[in-house]
Amino acid sequence: MSKAYVFTRFGGPEVEAFTDRVLPEPGPGRLLVAVRAAGVNPVDWKLRAGKRRPGAPPAEFPEVLGSEVAGVVEAVGAGVEGFAVGDAVFGNPETGGYAEHTLLPASITAHKPQGLTFTEAAALPVAVATAYDGVRQLDLPAGATLLITGVGGGVGVAVAQLARHLGIRVVGTASAGKKDFVESLGAVHVPPGPDLADRVRAAAPGGVVDAIFDLVGGEDLVAVASLLPLSDREGKLITAAAKETVAELGGAAVARARTSEVLAAVAELAVDGVLRPEVTATYPLERAGEALRSVEGGHARGKVVIEVGA
Repeated sequence: MSKAYVFTRFGGPEVEAFTDRVLPEPGPGRLLVAVRAAGVNPVDWKLRAGKRRPGAPPAEFPEVLGSEVAGVVEAVGAGVEGFAVGDAVFGNPETGGYAEHTLLPASITAHKPQGLTFTEAAALPVAVATAYDGVRQLDLPAGATLLITGVGGGVGVAVAQLARHLGIRVVGTASAGKKDFVESLGAVHVPPGPDLADRVRAAAPGGVVDAIFDLVGGEDLVAVASLLPLSDREGKLITAAAKETVAELGGAAVARARTSEVLAAVAELAVDGVLRPEVTATYPLERAGEALRSVEGGHARGKVVIEVGA
């Protein structure tokens, strides 16, 4: 049997619980992995609350929480090439991440470099890969100015690091308590709230931003969209938080690649020091609920990771 942290129906924290499940069997194209670390993301509590992607398969309760892990391969399914028992890997599980064991599709799994710990690698598949895909989608030249709403979270930190590496100026919104942290990323800090667009104009060189990477949605997204001409929004206004709202405003969602190649690329950038997995808090599996609360509250700085195995 293998321990896992699940939700038993859609709802709030009260539907979460630990359970023991039969060890998953890796089918074709799958890897059975002993989890060493699992990243915690806003998407985890949103799925628990019933906010599923259009076209997603129906939930089968109990459903294990978690969408990114790093661990060690324990078994290899039919047709899998390039992976063997004992390999250290990281990727996006299809049977949850807050668990002692899970299944990973080989197509969205990569080898963990020796230069990264399991905890660091577990911070890459969702937040950092989303940032990587989005920055490539925007395709801004050096010297451009990028506005990141919600820069202090896991995705925002990675977007700022990638943008600064490419010579892009960054203006980021975050709470006042994250000001020093945001400035340590090389970004200009702007607090959210009323008259946000005016404060961004005052902070941006020449009062102009060339693109917006939204990570919060809501009123902040509506306010800052006015900084871009409507004709530019499809290519220069993207979100990882509010797809319907951004579409109404003329922008687009981040186009996720979800491939092993992207994971390998972000891992290489992390080893080279371009991307620093800003893991600011870790919890044992026994405190998985507490770890999720820290992210669900919306005030987590950087990445939160659950450490599972030895």
